[in-house]
Amino acid sequence: MSDDQVFDLILRGGRVICPASGIDSVRDIGVRDGTIAAIEDRIIERSAKQVIDVGGKLVLPGLIDTHAHVYQYVSGRFGLNADMVGVHSGVTTVVDQGGPSCMTLPGFRHFVVDPAKTRVVAFLSAYVVGGLEGHYYPQLYSPEGVDVQATVAAARANKDIVRGIKAHAEIGGFARWGIRVIEMAAEIGRLSELPVYVHFGQLWGLPESGANGEDADTIVGRVIPLLKPGDVLAHPFTRHPGGFVNREGEVHRVIKAALDRGLKVDVGHGSHFSYRLAKKALDAGIVPHTLGADMHGYNTHVPPPPGTPGEHPDDENHPFIGQARFSLTQAMSSMMALGLPLEKVAPMVTSNAAEMLGMSDEIGSLAIGRVADVSVLHDDRGRFLLRDNEKNEVVAERLLRPAFCLRAGRRFDADAPILPAAVAA
Repeated sequence: MSDDQVFDLILRGGRVICPASGIDSVRDIGVRDGTIAAIEDRIIERSAKQVIDVGGKLVLPGLIDTHAHVYQYVSGRFGLNADMVGVHSGVTTVVDQGGPSCMTLPGFRHFVVDPAKTRVVAFLSAYVVGGLEGHYYPQLYSPEGVDVQATVAAARANKDIVRGIKAHAEIGGFARWGIRVIEMAAEIGRLSELPVYVHFGQLWGLPESGANGEDADTIVGRVIPLLKPGDVLAHPFTRHPGGFVNREGEVHRVIKAALDRGLKVDVGHGSHFSYRLAKKALDAGIVPHTLGADMHGYNTHVPPPPGTPGEHPDDENHPFIGQARFSLTQAMSSMMALGLPLEKVAPMVTSNAAEMLGMSDEIGSLAIGRVADVSVLHDDRGRFLLRDNEKNEVVAERLLRPAFCLRAGRRFDADAPILPAAVAA
């Protein structure tokens, strides 16, 4: 047998689900030189240097986390280690949402993207300061803190890692500055020809002068007309004012119309996530296109970097706080517990996510010849308790947990300390 017929490894007998290729069956996958070399019903063992039995497990294209915070140290307590959120959590690609800015992007490339074993890309912050601990310093996020032309120039010059623009539409900012910041972010998106990812749900506390005539329930309806097809509405299931569900408990009618004209929805799970409001939105036909975990140093349990505020007056009340541990696969389990089948959830973290990033020709598929980014998941059956940070509970009959992943053919076990443990119901 010649060397070009020998696989470096075979993943044997898992349920292979590749929405992009239309595959959903038990298959073997052969990997050679860091790429997918074969997907067959059975590959003979003598043709491989290593065989990994994945029988009973799910084998998906490498998971893509569309909402991460991995500008470690620079963004204070927000920034987690990219590989802890990525390959050591069974995720091969992470998207930093708004950590780097036009000013700090070179550092992000040098100190995060280049050394990471995980594939790391970013949605560039619309604000010059980037994703600092903004709930402490909202004054940094005013219109004066946005440089449209500099941000467009940075995005255009770094197309390999800048895949979109990050902005916020929420009552704390609107009470201070009105809608101007979002208008500027939308302009950056148009000029750079990139999607704008818009955070909904209160982020900053109100100023001392109060809401200044602004109403959180009007924000969604005022922002959506500024956006273009392909732009992303984030945190649809937020527990904070200003999300998809108004104070009367009704889903804003403009959401469905926005989806009909090509806008997308990303779960952006995080500590904002509410099972109660998720059910309302899903019942209204609002099905997310993509699914990001939105883990950061305030809703996972990691020590704060030395020198960052150890305590702050709003530590018990700010909207980032969270005690319910989660991960991307736990977020997938949440979607399934809410009634979405795995067949609808799998594209959210594979092919749909690759489309959102404009990277469908590189990631999100197990096509032969592609880089061997593969996620292998446990598919546990039973009764498992899932909680959100409103203290709502749901019982899941299936729980997905990462086993390991291949990143460009190299194996990484899912051993991140932030991964949640299963809780029996």
